[in-house]
Amino acid sequence: MSKHVAVLDGGMGRELKRMGAPFSQPLWSAQALIESPSLVRQANQNFIDAGAEIITVNSYACVPFHLGQELFERQGAVLAQLAAKIANSVAKGAISNSQRSITVAGAIPPVLGSYRPDLFEPKQAMGILDTLVAAQEPHVDMWIAETISIIEEFSTIQQALKNSTKKKYYSFTLQDVPSEQASLRSGELLADTIKQVCDTGADGMLFNCSIPEVMAEAIKQTKALSKAFGKELEIGAYANSFGPIQAGHKANNSLNQTNAVSAEEYLEFVKQWHQLGATIIGGCCGIHPEHIQAISHWKYAEH
Repeated sequence: MSKHVAVLDGGMGRELKRMGAPFSQPLWSAQALIESPSLVRQANQNFIDAGAEIITVNSYACVPFHLGQELFERQGAVLAQLAAKIANSVAKGAISNSQRSITVAGAIPPVLGSYRPDLFEPKQAMGILDTLVAAQEPHVDMWIAETISIIEEFSTIQQALKNSTKKKYYSFTLQDVPSEQASLRSGELLADTIKQVCDTGADGMLFNCSIPEVMAEAIKQTKALSKAFGKELEIGAYANSFGPIQAGHKANNSLNQTNAVSAEEYLEFVKQWHQLGATIIGGCCGIHPEHIQAISHWKYAEH
């Protein structure tokens, strides 16, 4: 008997690095797309083999923040499309081989810099977002806009996705300080964010790329407030294994050190998140196939 959980994949960038794929800053996970796309295919497959039911397109770094403006203008759309085609192909192959349903999530990253709400500018972001959406749309089943750090960014992404008929999930990154008043990296209260998400007809609200310890309060608030606002949002979480990230962090200058959270330790957080109402659960940076396998095994374990 399985639990009501959709198992999301883990962190693509760190998995590529661990596999020995070409990987350096500032290109991050886009470097493997450019130099060795077969390893991107293998990374997607690794997460499916571990039990992931949703795989995310490796388009996170297909933005000027990582590629640079010139390379983005020449190859950004092509690389994002390639990443989407790879994920789609791997998912179709897995379905035909095992009859297990695999969903492909188009990825919308923070186009002007991870963890940097201070850098967000809607007009500048919109053109990049339009490029990413158009490149992935024909090859994906749903959307996850991830690592959103400011409400204005959510509103802009929602505009970019307004013409897509596919389900849309918005994933926010939280301040890495456990608190009864969870907040985004911008300092905006999560409660205010939840109201905006409910008002705009999103299919779900997730939390990612924050330490595992801050997820529970966010899930609890989202469950309670979305119900109060009359919108039963699907809720999800996929934490990283970094130490706390400070304001002003320069995400493409260096590699964050990971805390090596074991699969068993991570699963204890997952169980708590599920109990509080999360039904889409996976991992972000530093969460590997063995972590996803532990979640999958738990999902199908007998009560």
